[in-house]
Amino acid sequence: MNATPITYAGAGVDVEAGDKAVELMKASVRRAQRPEVLGGLGGFAGLFDASVLARMAHPVLATSTDGVGTKVAIAQAMDKHDTIGFDLVGMVVDDIVVCGAEPLFMTDYIATGRVVPERIASVVSGIAAACEQAGVALVGGETAEHPGLLEPDEYDVAGAATGVVEHADLLTPDRVQPGDVLLGLESSGLHANGLSLVRAIALSAGWAWDREVPELGGTFGEAVLTPTRVYAADLLRLLRTDGIDVHALSHVTGGGLAANTARVLPRGVTAVIDRGTWMPAPIFTLLQGLGRVPQPDLERTLNMGVGFVAVLPADQADLAVEVLRELQLPAWVMGQVVKNSAVDVTAAPVISGAKGVTAGGAQLLNSYRAR
Repeated sequence: MNATPITYAGAGVDVEAGDKAVELMKASVRRAQRPEVLGGLGGFAGLFDASVLARMAHPVLATSTDGVGTKVAIAQAMDKHDTIGFDLVGMVVDDIVVCGAEPLFMTDYIATGRVVPERIASVVSGIAAACEQAGVALVGGETAEHPGLLEPDEYDVAGAATGVVEHADLLTPDRVQPGDVLLGLESSGLHANGLSLVRAIALSAGWAWDREVPELGGTFGEAVLTPTRVYAADLLRLLRTDGIDVHALSHVTGGGLAANTARVLPRGVTAVIDRGTWMPAPIFTLLQGLGRVPQPDLERTLNMGVGFVAVLPADQADLAVEVLRELQLPAWVMGQVVKNSAVDVTAAPVISGAKGVTAGGAQLLNSYRAR
């Protein structure tokens, strides 16, 4: 029998480090609040005053959960942890906005092999800053130390959020009509999808993350880690603008532009998208050339410079573009919704049936604008 006492700390879990991490993150979390939040950090549950919903005629709750995938591996390799929170918040709250809902509050979960308080606080500072930007309250979270399951410097992040929308304002595919146009909303870069492909390309090419790449304006890793643009607040402004009736929104995440656009369209119509209306950022063309990635595979994996799609009547497109421009969010008309009978299926494949949803279709035509 082992005569040496076995302690929790000896097993690899440092409770004091966890407490220190909470203290370090308090200031960040305090900024990511809303008036409806009750209590403070440290409770067993986050509290949100739901009486605000009583003022709504028919409130519908919307919820979403996600992580950031293998982008955390790049953050760990570069020892840069303050931007990954924007990726997490963007992946979660921007899915909620797709149905027209306002995200209200969010919780996060961080699992790590060893709690390094400063590193955990850095991650949470990014989450809180993104929540503040989105107008979402960060009402709680959990940091779990998993020695033996994760390496000491490994961690993963996940989050969940809840929002609300009036039933009459739900964005559903039946709103979309032939003749509607599609606005492309610029992405900030790769966002948080397709990083396994990016890591495979880097490994195959022998590129280190600290490699200087002039066309990217810095290092390869800095370009890859560019935080996800958080669209929620700007899209809610667009939805609430007089004279604009948005029929559908699509968050361009895993599956790419065509598949995610098709998901929000009704059966019987196709979104015909013209690649020639925009120029993907250099990171996309660099990765394609470096990895000799076939274009269909690239477009199924990366957003190619479009982070969101808005579908609305053609005569409202100019006003919508102007509203988004005032919000520092570049947007442009990239295509049109047409009846399936008007689609030239010999010109390019029509993508449909993504994510288990049998809905509309999407077709990408022409070549991207060249530099």
